[in-house]
Amino acid sequence: MEASVAIQVLPKTESNEELIRVVDEVIAYIQSTGYTYQVGAFETSIEGDYEGLMEIIKNCQLIAIKAGAPQVSAYIKIVYQPEGDVLTIEKKTKKHQH
Repeated sequence: MEASVAIQVLPKTESNEELIRVVDEVIAYIQSTGYTYQVGAFETSIEGDYEGLMEIIKNCQLIAIKAGAPQVSAYIKIVYQPEGDVLTIEKKTKKHQH
């Protein structure tokens, strides 16, 4: 695994319920990709190959718009190591899970 990303998608919506609905659609899309991911309170972490992750990041905005958000902001963190492996989500978080 050469890369990991964290993405926070913030759709502009009329209500918190609508915001949650749109974000849930984005998360469902991420789940459908088959990549390893972990949903957090503020962002979702995903790991895999760099090119595939960049496609997922792009599509998250498109999914939010398709779900009805007139505007979407996204905050992205990327770790990329083309030669070797980056730390996995599990290695970073397993000891903190309960």
